[in-house]
Amino acid sequence: MPTNAHTKNYGEGWECDGGYREVNGACAAIQVPANAYQTGTSYGHGWECNRGYQEANETCTAIKLPANAHLNSSGDRWGCDRGYREADEACAAVKVPKNGYFVDSSYGSGWECKRGYRAVDEECVAIKVPENGYLAESSYDTGWKCERGLRALGEKCIAIKIPENGYLADSDYGPGWNCERGYRAVGEDCVTVKLPENAYIADSSYGLGWECDRGYRTVKEACVAITMPANAHLNYSGNDWNCNKPYQKQDGKCSRL
Repeated sequence: MPTNAHTKNYGEGWECDGGYREVNGACAAIQVPANAYQTGTSYGHGWECNRGYQEANETCTAIKLPANAHLNSSGDRWGCDRGYREADEACAAVKVPKNGYFVDSSYGSGWECKRGYRAVDEECVAIKVPENGYLAESSYDTGWKCERGLRALGEKCIAIKIPENGYLADSDYGPGWNCERGYRAVGEDCVTVKLPENAYIADSSYGLGWECDRGYRTVKEACVAITMPANAHLNYSGNDWNCNKPYQKQDGKCSRL
């Protein structure tokens, strides 16, 4: 055990006494620079800079506050006062445009537009809501949405054409409609799902519109019975098989390796 060290309280080994830190298997005295304080730990430098100073080349240098700035809560850097935002290592006044308001955030422009307006460059421009439209909760993108049963097309709200055996979808994406159960979407129409033997209607109107019963798998547009080798069982989904333990699948069979 080196000089200025002691046995650890728990477990084996040693650690340096207070005011010392380990350096190459020895305990060296911690040299605390000006404007710093000893941390009481043997890890790292063993010291930290006082509030209002920051570490630089093993020393503590004073933080230079620009005009309209203040030290942050930890005191190791600065932030801009309310109404200002950081720009090129300085604090510039936030310029709020007409129909905008100041936001207490150090990110972004420092302002947002009032409801009914949206940001365009450095201004707040009135949102033009088309007929059968309404103001959206967010002012981003167009800032408006269409009433139910209509969808945006350019700067207008156009009625959604729902095919026979279809209904309005509660989504702004896709065609705006879904097919009734037992039908599936093909182009702009809802066509009857052709159900093969050993199949049932699926909850989704997309794809084939059906799924095979347990113990069968889809092959093209039919449901084919699953043939299992000896020492196998249907898997959880019922559309394939797994080997019984301790057998393992190999070349389409269940073998003991």
